[in-house]
Amino acid sequence: MKLPKRIAKQRLRRGYRVRNRVRAAGRLRLSVHRSNRQISAQIIDDAAGRTLVSASSIEKELGGCQQDNGNKDAASRVGKALAERATEAGIKQVAFDRGTCIYHGRIAALADSARQGGLEF
Repeated sequence: MKLPKRIAKQRLRRGYRVRNRVRAAGRLRLSVHRSNRQISAQIIDDAAGRTLVSASSIEKELGGCQQDNGNKDAASRVGKALAERATEAGIKQVAFDRGTCIYHGRIAALADSARQGGLEF
């Protein structure tokens, strides 16, 4: 389904605004991507242009290709796994990049579980 122009423009502007704020923080960036069926997150070093740590609900240990990977439980599993992998890599502080998504529901569940796992943002 194609979005109306007005909504597409709002989404683009929101994404630019969020990313500019996050990059100005000068930290590693925790970027979240949400679709209807899956959710994924990664920690990115913008200076080097590399992804350091990532987690996705499509991974076998986080649920694989099940029908319920697009809900809050899957998002919290991804956040917890990302926080564990980040701690193993020695990453504690990140800047949260929600992209064009509103901080609500699955995005908030992922962020809360990442915070409980030890990430600071």
